[in-house]
Amino acid sequence: MHSRVLRYFDEVVRRGSIRKAAEYLHVAPTAVNRQILDLEAELGAPLFERISNRLRLTPLGEMVLAHVRQTLREHEALRERIEDFKGARRGHIGIAATTGLAASLMPSLVHDFRQRYPGITVRVIDMPVAEIALAVERGEMDLGLCYDLPLPKTLRVLAASEWQIGAVVPPGHALAKHSSVLLSECVGYPLILPAPPLSIRTLLDAAFARNAIEVTPVAESTSMALIQRLVAMGSGIALLNPLDVMEECSRNALLYLPLRDPELQRQALVLMARSKGQLSAAAELMAQSIEAALARMFAAI
Repeated sequence: MHSRVLRYFDEVVRRGSIRKAAEYLHVAPTAVNRQILDLEAELGAPLFERISNRLRLTPLGEMVLAHVRQTLREHEALRERIEDFKGARRGHIGIAATTGLAASLMPSLVHDFRQRYPGITVRVIDMPVAEIALAVERGEMDLGLCYDLPLPKTLRVLAASEWQIGAVVPPGHALAKHSSVLLSECVGYPLILPAPPLSIRTLLDAAFARNAIEVTPVAESTSMALIQRLVAMGSGIALLNPLDVMEECSRNALLYLPLRDPELQRQALVLMARSKGQLSAAAELMAQSIEAALARMFAAI
């Protein structure tokens, strides 16, 4: 239904060169180049500027790219709806998530989803928060999952929830006998904190300032895996939300104790998609699965 030129053009843009696009598509570079030249001839203007062996889109190329990607998305959605009609759940899903969510939340979600829909392949890419929004907005990813992001009008919220920050301690720690703790009770122990680039650190720093608490962490990191490992080794305690440590807590390797300070702001988790266009059947199923899983987890805390 759609010419191969659409796929060829899209891959050339993604890969940055005709050679790399051809390698990815498993076709000859001359075949890709001929399709691009034919398209430029049909439109009567160049789609790329060829600079130092790199291809850069012209203004016309940017317009064509937006149309091509929208057409490819609609074509994929149509194919998946046809498969749904035939009783087969098939398709591909791209999800952009923060590194912490990709490591902690997504493994169990993807596993459960694949058990239910083995015909659907799932691609999860970890990105910084700002890049997640751009990837979804551009149509490079179907869904985005991150914390504390003001959404532009080009994106819409599919699900949202707020998660309480808590102390994360190893079993046997002095605080482990409590069901919840205060921030002031935590600062007497070595603190391992998320590094300032993470949104949770902004919330923690604001809480420390409101309580006139001066904090010098013994370690900081953007890696949740590193923070979890240091806590498990007894280097200190961390301040995270329950989704960051759900796997470790399920194995009783770590304990999560919610902070009961009333002024401490919660982390707002958002599942997003593009405002324009319709989600594919596969992406819609994944969005519903994520929303249902988050509701179950929230109720269990």
